This record gives sequence, C-alpha cells and structure tokens, in this order.
Amino acid sequence: MGNELSVAVLGPGGVGGLLAALLSRAGHRVICLSGEKTARTLRTEGIRVRSTPFGDFTAAVEADTQLREPVDACLVTVKHTALDAALARVPAPALADGLLVPFLNGVEHPAALRARYRPDRVAPAVIRVESTRVTPGVIEHGSPFAEIDLTGTAVPRARLDTLAEALTAAGPATRVQDDETATLWAKMSFLAPFALLTTHHSLPLGEIRTRHRDALTALVEETAAISRACGGPADAAQALARYDAFPPRTKSSMQRDAEAGRPLELDAIGGALLRAAERHGVPAPVTARVVGDLEKEHTFA
Repeated sequence: MGNELSVAVLGPGGVGGLLAALLSRAGHRVICLSGEKTARTLRTEGIRVRSTPFGDFTAAVEADTQLREPVDACLVTVKHTALDAALARVPAPALADGLLVPFLNGVEHPAALRARYRPDRVAPAVIRVESTRVTPGVIEHGSPFAEIDLTGTAVPRARLDTLAEALTAAGPATRVQDDETATLWAKMSFLAPFALLTTHHSLPLGEIRTRHRDALTALVEETAAISRACGGPADAAQALARYDAFPPRTKSSMQRDAEAGRPLELDAIGGALLRAAERHGVPAPVTARVVGDLEKEHTFA
C-alpha cells in the first residue's frame, strides 16, 4: 500500500459514509458499495458531511453495487442483520489481497469472515463515534470524537500500520492493537449491558442507571466475568463509571433500531454473550432473562 490507498466501503451509512467522505477528502480513492439507488445518488451528489470536529464538506466518491477490482482495504460498515446479503457485494476473488476491515458489533464475526476470505487479511476494527445517515449521501457526525482501534491477529503489522496512518491523517484517531480478543471484548463488555437494557426497558441510559441500577450492575458483572473467561478485560467498576459519565438521554443503537421497527443485532450481541458464557461455564442468569424477553418481543438477526 502506498501513500494513496484504494478503499471500498461496504454500507455507506452513518459510520461508513463518514469514513468514506473523510478518506476521499484526504486524497484516497474510495468506492462505496450499496444498492443501485444509493450508488446512483452517491455517484452524482457525493457524500455531504456535517461535523463539528471535521467540518461541513462534500466529498466525491465512486459507487457501485459490487466490488469489481482489488482494493487495498474494504471497510465493512453494515450491521450484522444485513451482513450476509451485503457480503455478496464483495466476492473474495475481487478483494484478492486486500484487507477486510469489519466495523461490526460482537465477537463472532472475525471467524466467520476468515472462513470466507483470506484469514490473514481480516482486520477487525472497533469505532467510537456517533454518526447518522440522514438520507443517502448525507451524514451527521454528532460526537466530538471519532476513535478507531484496528487489530488482526494474523495480519502483517505493516498493513495495519499503513491503514491506521491513513485513517488518522483523514480524521479519526486510529490505534493498532496487538490483542484482537481484548479489543473486541472491550467493546462487547461496554456495549452489551447498555444495548440490552436500554432496549429491554425502552428507556435512555440515565433512567436505566437510576431506576434499574441493580439489573445494570448484574449485567455488567456477568459480562465482565464472561469477558475474563474469553481472555478479555474485566473491570465491572470501570464500566459502571463510564455509564455514569454519559449524558442521561443517551440511547443505544439497538434501542433506536427497536423504536424504528428495524431488526435487532440481538444474536450478535446477546446471543454471542450467552454462547460464550455456556462455552466457559460462566453463570449469566440476568443476561439470559433479558435476552429471552427481547427475543419474544422483537425481530432479530
């Protein structure tokens, strides 16, 4: 990979659209992969971003319904609920030697992607950002930050470093992490209790941490124990302190999906958590109850 990269973005929504626009503005070739209607809009109008830290700007991008040539990296920014269908847009022979960089919730997707693409080119990433696709090609970046952790156990370090440098120069502060398991479980440990409880009770985080404090504490402790058994971080007190520092009206993306009637990433988050608990013999009764209730109430994938 040289100074200018070719990057495909599968799913140019809130996260993918923001990264696509930032990378394009920084001088990289960007190909967004989506349905034909969205691709047509992006080809003619580009991606418009409204962002406090990165400014308001429009970036030109290429757009197609399928990857047709090798790229340095393909960022996978769809949700789990759309992953299988979306991957049809990225044939393994077309990606060739390119990195596949999934920005997905959960911990099980790297193994599934390594079974489909070159195992030594799958580089999972975690992003901390609030960014929303208002309409196709229009992105609102609401958080004052955008931070990425990039990892990949078998990926050559030079490939990770090159991509991280390009992302950082484009805007989002990007760090390469040596421990893939710890990186994914750090995100899972924070996300799961927050997503499951805000969705279960249809309440923002502020009311969860006051009215349902016992359930939040129990879920955090169960998740920490599961994470520890899997080789991840396990600081329940730190997780609770982070929740307490968030604005009280904060909602999870799963909760927003539930409110909009969209399928939930319940299996990728709650299901994966319970499967890991079962594998390692870690009791998780509160998690099992909350996930069970959500399964009865909502469509999930």
